[in-house]
Amino acid sequence: MKFMGYRRPDGKVGTRNYVAIIPSVFCANKTVESIAKQVKGAIAIKHPVGCGQIGYDFELTARTLIAMGNHPNVAAVLVVGLGCERFKPTELYEGIKKSGKPVEMLVIQEEGGTSSTIEKGVKIVKEFARNELSKAPTECDISELTVAVKCGGTDATSGLAANPAVGVMSDRVVENGGSVILSELNELLGTEDMLAARAVDKEVADKVYSAVYGIEEKMRNKIDTRFDGRNELISPGNYDGGVSNIVEKALGGVYKGGTSPVVDVIEYSTQPEEGKKGLFLMNYESHDGEVVTGMIGSGAQVVVFTSGRGNPTGFPFVPVIKVTGNDIMYSKMKENFDFNAGGIISGEDTLQESGDKLFELLMQVVNGELTTAEIIEADELFCIARG
Repeated sequence: MKFMGYRRPDGKVGTRNYVAIIPSVFCANKTVESIAKQVKGAIAIKHPVGCGQIGYDFELTARTLIAMGNHPNVAAVLVVGLGCERFKPTELYEGIKKSGKPVEMLVIQEEGGTSSTIEKGVKIVKEFARNELSKAPTECDISELTVAVKCGGTDATSGLAANPAVGVMSDRVVENGGSVILSELNELLGTEDMLAARAVDKEVADKVYSAVYGIEEKMRNKIDTRFDGRNELISPGNYDGGVSNIVEKALGGVYKGGTSPVVDVIEYSTQPEEGKKGLFLMNYESHDGEVVTGMIGSGAQVVVFTSGRGNPTGFPFVPVIKVTGNDIMYSKMKENFDFNAGGIISGEDTLQESGDKLFELLMQVVNGELTTAEIIEADELFCIARG
């Protein structure tokens, strides 16, 4: 299985080709946005952090922003800092420079203010765009593809149709040598025995239990009895859609990972071990944006996202394929969906047929076909996790 991708200096392959402008701190967001608006093919990776953080929060910010710059869907990077932030722009610059891709850095306080930084930044990014965005994709093997699978706005049809169809697609990716990342572990509570039984060895099985139980313990420790009404693990939309508790949601959500063996458990926004391929679990909770960002930071070049309730979100530089199993919601929000697995429920398609069609769509998207989220320029799913 082949697809047309963009080969980077470090050997990794992208499914898209952008110039990214990344602020080291939220204070530079407007400057970054202003630069990106003036150059076709440039994207601004805005965020609300980079200062006032300590410990693991700080580490996640640094790790994730460097991972965004190193991502193979990004051809070149301009780092923009303020100059007095806790996350130094030089750390971001040096972390991205290791990938071998073109990268430059501007610091607003050293450039004389916002306007001069924007003017200089536009020149740099235009040069990046001229040099990098005209390059043609080359033939790549599916073994170099990593797919993130996620659900958000779950209803009963998600577990009955959409997630199982994604599972068939996931198995086809893995069977052909590619990789899949499954996460949101607090929404997999109750499925840890199923996942551990699929682990390639006892060490990985132990990692599965440790990750799921660790998330459960972390959430238990955050419960404050003064706010009992705020402690629900599923949303009102989940209830309305026919999912009554977290285990019901988990038993539907776990289908996204198909039936392939679990080869490892990886940490947030951390690359798998070199050469290891297959189904991975990423150790994190279920916030849509934070989870998707972490899986992309771990190397996913495309996201397959299921929703029974409807969801318009996308990611700045990674295609997000939206899938539903709800015929009614599909007819209401066609603008926001790429695939309807509702035929599994109506009997028009078998599970295998629907999953195979979704795999075919996946291959079209990684070969350049735009998703609905890309068409409407949705970018809400970029969201750095908090420790």
